[in-house]
Amino acid sequence: MKSVMVYCEVENQKVADISQELLSAGKRLAQKLGCPLEAMVFGSSLNGIENQIAPFGVDRLFIGNSMRLEPYRTLPHAALASSVLKEEDPQIVLFGATSVGRDLAPRLASVLNCGLTADCTILDIGDHFVKKEKKEYKDLLYAIRPAFGGSIMANIINWDMHPQMATVREGVMKKEIFEEHYSTEIVEVDVNAILKDEDFVVKIIDRQIKESGVNLKDAPIIVAGGYGVGSKDNFDLLVELAQLLGGEVGGSRAAVDAGFIEHNRQIGQTGTTVRPKLYIAAGISGAIQHTAGMQDASMIISINNDPDAPINKIADYVINGDIAVVVPKMIKYYKQNAK
Repeated sequence: MKSVMVYCEVENQKVADISQELLSAGKRLAQKLGCPLEAMVFGSSLNGIENQIAPFGVDRLFIGNSMRLEPYRTLPHAALASSVLKEEDPQIVLFGATSVGRDLAPRLASVLNCGLTADCTILDIGDHFVKKEKKEYKDLLYAIRPAFGGSIMANIINWDMHPQMATVREGVMKKEIFEEHYSTEIVEVDVNAILKDEDFVVKIIDRQIKESGVNLKDAPIIVAGGYGVGSKDNFDLLVELAQLLGGEVGGSRAAVDAGFIEHNRQIGQTGTTVRPKLYIAAGISGAIQHTAGMQDASMIISINNDPDAPINKIADYVINGDIAVVVPKMIKYYKQNAK
């Protein structure tokens, strides 16, 4: 069946944000192809889980509901997913580029003998002409991702293997409700008929989950610095400003490589994609690798001593000046005028 399929991750009866982002992306692909959007979700106590999935425009939802399916383990989820995929034979299958998706997707690609493109940041549909065969293939998945450290964007096309599979980074696709009360066909997956005892040879003895202290994706205000900040001491000024504004601190890859800031705060194609209400870019030149991860911010303020810096072209406001002078003044005047 020509369709787009999304594997939805679920934890404690909550569908992961990345899965809902993929449903939105999958719906856009399905509309271009003129085909249905399908999804599959496996876990325990999933009654009503369709309410978190259907509004994204899902036409058919495959649900595998069993106490044995949570927490996630590779073998049972792979067995259920491969059964659904073999039965439905979708054209495109999408997974989140998470620990679960990066574990499950390669195994399924091997079972189905198809290709897999990892860590995509853009998905599209298009045609491809193969010179050797003198043949044009229609409606293929364009799986686009950064390569060579983000210096180029690679458009990966798989015309002779089916289905076309991809994992997608969290935050790069915009999560959008398609229709609040969308009519979705529910298909119950017969878990007991598919799974075997050997699918449960791995036992989970204990789980240690540590929440990350950094939440760039949901931050309403981000103060980010680049290599132009000049030093770790100057970066401390950005930290102070971010704390004052109630926001988070981020950085470009160049700032991370220079040791100014931790890797988990990197913003851009090889880091986190963000959409804050306010993005203050200090000492950031504006290379495409960085702007691709923040250009959808509602308001962008650039602080840069180079009036011709590329980031100034997408900024709503530009402050030309030395960061060591401008940022302390911003902190001073905000403290004076904040109520």
